[in-house]
Amino acid sequence: MLTLPRQGGQRKHSQFIISQIFTLIKPSLNLAPGPKAGLISASILRACQGKRDRMEVKGSRSRSRRSWIWNQFFVIEEYAGPEPVLIGRLHTDMDRNDGRTKYVLRGEGAGSVFVIDEKTGNIHVTKPLDREEKDEYRLIATATDRQTDRALEPSSQFIIRVQDINDNPPVFDEGPYSATVPEMANIGTSIIQVTATDADDPTYGNSAKLVYTLVQGQQYFSVDPQTGILRTAVPDMDRETQDQYLVVLQAKDMGGHLGGLSGTTTVTVRLTDVNDNPPRFTQSMWSFSVSELAIPGAEIGRISATDADLGENAKLEYTILEGESGDTFNITGRDQKGRRGRISIFPLPSRSSYSFSVEVLNPIVDPRFLRRGPFKDRASIRVAVLDADEPPRFSRARYHMDVSENCPPACTVGRVSAVDPDTGLTNNIRFSIDPQSDPEALFRITPETGLITTAMELDREREHWHNITVIATQRGYVLICFSLALSDNPSQVSRVLVAIETLDLNDNAPELDRQYNTAMCDSSSIGQVVQVLRAIDRDEGGNDSTVYFSIPPESSAALNFSVRDSASLVLLSQIQPLSRSPSSTLTLYVPLVLRDGTSGLTSTGTVTVSVCPCLKGGREAVCLPQQSTLPSPGLSTAALLAILACVATLLAVSALSLSLRRQKRDSLSPLEEDDVRENIITYDDEGGGEADTAAFDIAALQSAPVMGFGANWVPGMEAARGGPGHGGPSLALRVGEFLRLRLAQVTFDPSQPPYDSVQVYGLEGTGSRAGSLSSLESEGEKDSEKEDWGAGLEEWGPQFQKLAQDMIPPPPPQTLSVLRPPSHPHPPQLFCS
Repeated sequence: MLTLPRQGGQRKHSQFIISQIFTLIKPSLNLAPGPKAGLISASILRACQGKRDRMEVKGSRSRSRRSWIWNQFFVIEEYAGPEPVLIGRLHTDMDRNDGRTKYVLRGEGAGSVFVIDEKTGNIHVTKPLDREEKDEYRLIATATDRQTDRALEPSSQFIIRVQDINDNPPVFDEGPYSATVPEMANIGTSIIQVTATDADDPTYGNSAKLVYTLVQGQQYFSVDPQTGILRTAVPDMDRETQDQYLVVLQAKDMGGHLGGLSGTTTVTVRLTDVNDNPPRFTQSMWSFSVSELAIPGAEIGRISATDADLGENAKLEYTILEGESGDTFNITGRDQKGRRGRISIFPLPSRSSYSFSVEVLNPIVDPRFLRRGPFKDRASIRVAVLDADEPPRFSRARYHMDVSENCPPACTVGRVSAVDPDTGLTNNIRFSIDPQSDPEALFRITPETGLITTAMELDREREHWHNITVIATQRGYVLICFSLALSDNPSQVSRVLVAIETLDLNDNAPELDRQYNTAMCDSSSIGQVVQVLRAIDRDEGGNDSTVYFSIPPESSAALNFSVRDSASLVLLSQIQPLSRSPSSTLTLYVPLVLRDGTSGLTSTGTVTVSVCPCLKGGREAVCLPQQSTLPSPGLSTAALLAILACVATLLAVSALSLSLRRQKRDSLSPLEEDDVRENIITYDDEGGGEADTAAFDIAALQSAPVMGFGANWVPGMEAARGGPGHGGPSLALRVGEFLRLRLAQVTFDPSQPPYDSVQVYGLEGTGSRAGSLSSLESEGEKDSEKEDWGAGLEEWGPQFQKLAQDMIPPPPPQTLSVLRPPSHPHPPQLFCS
């Protein structure tokens, strides 16, 4: 128990001494959970108690004794003994050891974690405590009188602190780690910093003091024991040799001393690539061959080089060095990294072999590694040109020829020539014209000499240029029937384009540029210009030559008109005035002769001149409007729209009428299958039962058969029908006849309504002769039985006829019971559904 006097000076001094003693002794003891630690703690408390007693005696000499208070206690965490552990004692001077003082404990964990002996004040802990869960408990102690339950002194608060022990190992919260470092990095290059945490108390002892060490990877890496920074330990880590390392780090508490707890984590270190390896050809000498017929850009071979680096550091570029290649060959990278070079040929080879060198290099070089040598390599290339059977070779890549138009057939256009490049001969080549390039067969070519001629006259004004394709086929000897014969080789064929221009000749006379229709007044003066004329010439440059217009002297129009200034039609003599009627007109046709001033070619044309009476006034005379005696063949836009609207309306009405007629015809069809349930007439009224005989009049049904029929009624049906009245057939026969007539009517007369309904009729018969077998009969039924007991005697034979006449009364008139809704207010009818 720790007790101190309440007086200021001695209490503070004694408390300081006790705290210092406990603080100095506890770390040196390095207490661990167990019974031994509890004993030592108890001893310390007892020593403190003795010290308190001595201070109390000394203080009593100068002042009165006062009650005692407590400050704090300590409990070692995770301690679990066989019994509750005593951690301290509460005591007050008011306690006379007579059992009347009662100690009460309240606060955090009171009664559950901590218990107090009410009589002695001893405080025990009942279970192991975890400092990482809760490091202190605040409690309130009170000393009361057991009998009166009155507090002997004010309550005091004290603290129970949980003393830490090293029970938590270090933990790497973010592990495992992954990091990268460039290959060939210098010693001490920082890679990554790892951090571990310890849940123990960092302010007490070394339980949370961590030290970092390497468990695996010491050969290549090092770690700062205090900060946990991982660094490189060697300068020549080569990614091409090993690109990944697994490092195991350990964090140990207690400052790394023996007995401390530890935790480990892993760091995966990957080396990133740097350009520290030069490219190398896979072989120093390459040999290829190419046919002399290879087209420009054709691939003749591939070379390869390697680079141990990655990405941009492994990118390669190829170059052809100066040599015999000139501009004949080209080399390009085959793939994105340039691991393969593609050598292609551009112009046709002119030699039998070529030798040159190629170089491969890295476009991006790291200066730190130039000491390793130049980052490029060379190789030799030899290309052999193979001889091949080449097709004929034209003397030009394109021919341009010309020929005059209107030249008679077989007119010479030009000549093409070709040679066999293998032999240098020309007599083994045949020429032809591709028919697709000359679909009209305007040209011909001599197969042996290549002379091109025309097959018909050409017209420049129709087509100026003609592009034809000439085919040169090499001929060779083939063995046919043990003899050599000269034949075309379809595999040795060459083609060339021949452009033929048609030269112009002045072979077209000038023509009027359009059809001239002009008007003039009958009062026009002599010398007035009637029309300005223009002419065109379809020949090349023909519009630049002078065209002369004239009127033939023998024409009657020459008396009234003339051409002046080579292009103006003028009035030569006065026209006889016309009547002032708007219908008065005069049409004159003026013939013209057009002559080319250069070639002398002539053509004719006509100018139509309409002479009309004119209105005077103003500077210009205006023709009177003419009345047309014939209706105008043209219609205005509004009239056309009105006509179209009328036609559309008529068409719509006709379509609607046809649709209605078709709908009516379809509805009249007796084959129409419709749902009869839509036509059933139902009533919800309740009738009066069988005794209700006054609800309807049977005469309506008796007169039903005399109803009229339609126009399509079959002749003879009405003659077979009996008339109404007592003299006719019985009601049952008449109703049956009525039903048959109705059936015939709806079958043969489709105009009778309803067209698509089902007609249902109900008729009650006369009943059975045997009568009812029930003993429960009404008086009316009994009377009826008495009256009809002898019914049927007339059918027994002639000997019973007299008895039947005497005994059987005349039968009452039959009635027809119609199926109807009960108690309907209207007379019964034949229901049709």
